[in-house]
Amino acid sequence: MRPAVAIVDYGMGNLFSVREACLRAGLDAEITNDPIQCREAAGLVLPGVGAFGEAMTRLGRAGLDRAIHDYLALDRPFLAVCLGLQLLFERSEEFGATSGLGVLSGRVTRFPTGPASGPRWKVPAIGWLPAQQVPGGPRGAWTVPPLDGLAPDESLYFVHSYYVIPDADEAVLTRTSYAGLEYVSSLTWGQVFACQFHPERSGPAGLRIYRNFADSIRSVS
Repeated sequence: MRPAVAIVDYGMGNLFSVREACLRAGLDAEITNDPIQCREAAGLVLPGVGAFGEAMTRLGRAGLDRAIHDYLALDRPFLAVCLGLQLLFERSEEFGATSGLGVLSGRVTRFPTGPASGPRWKVPAIGWLPAQQVPGGPRGAWTVPPLDGLAPDESLYFVHSYYVIPDADEAVLTRTSYAGLEYVSSLTWGQVFACQFHPERSGPAGLRIYRNFADSIRSVS
């Protein structure tokens, strides 16, 4: 059986590479902007690439913001990727203060470009970086842990200019360092896994995350 997964389509993000990763993981994945289909899916993926404010406007216009909240209330497997992770937070500083979905307390802020004098940091951060799993980090997310089978410091693919700052650390699963700044690169709680990196662009390790997602959906369906 191939569980039905909805990939939230709000006109932004690498939808087709996410769908391909889902299919390779054994999921029956459909890209959709239908709030009902998103609410009723066995698994939901919130991808995203682009500006935070524009993403929130599009989600609200389509009624997908409410659908995401309704889905999360059902405690079913949920995967948020890159901008999708950031949208779960209360607010972002991108192009001025903008409200997010408010699922998590905290904010989204931009990478600094470095000191006034000395080497400048490249922003956006692009490339492969280790996602260091937090010792004794959160457990119980999905039935199969999201990073099951990955090394504790697995290198994964990142493309982003902003990062999240949670108000509390209990959901933090991994941290990553860029230009000397350590930030949260993934979180997990309940049936939710949200990551700043792109699993669908992270080779075999990323595909393993999608397979863990598929196994968790099967176990609760």
